Amino acid sequence: MKRSLKLVIKFIQIFFALCLSAFISGCAPKTYEKNQSYFILIKTPLLKYADLGYIRSTSDEVRVDLFIAGQLIQSIEIDTLVCVNEGCLTKSAFNKAYLHESYPKNLLLNVLLGRPIFAKASFELTSLGFRQVLQSSEYNIEYKVENGEIFFKDSHNKLKIKIFKN
Repeated sequence: MKRSLKLVIKFIQIFFALCLSAFISGCAPKTYEKNQSYFILIKTPLLKYADLGYIRSTSDEVRVDLFIAGQLIQSIEIDTLVCVNEGCLTKSAFNKAYLHESYPKNLLLNVLLGRPIFAKASFELTSLGFRQVLQSSEYNIEYKVENGEIFFKDSHNKLKIKIFKN
């Protein structure tokens, strides 16, 4: 009886130690491969910003910190969800609320990382990078990544994102 009680206690100790280590590692700060300051312009119906910011990223995650006069005013973190100061949303729900519901779920992630959008539709290499012009009844997008600068404009939905080194 005493031996089985000791085993149960040992099991509980190991279980709590594993739970604690999982909790602590889950709260550990993320390590990003890139960390760069940029001038960032974002103009959407819910976000209007033009000033310096930081973009921290890995190949499939990004965090954008937006500052005005040295004060952090907005963070956008994209991994499996898109999190802003107001809370976290699925990528599709974020697009519907902040951008446009017809956009692919990874559009903002790809734009912030300077990668092709819409599965490379209308993709054209240029001498300085690439550009895409995409039109439908729901959007009219001009997107280009050239010389390290990112420019995204949807004239139909009045959205604009411009990112360049300061």
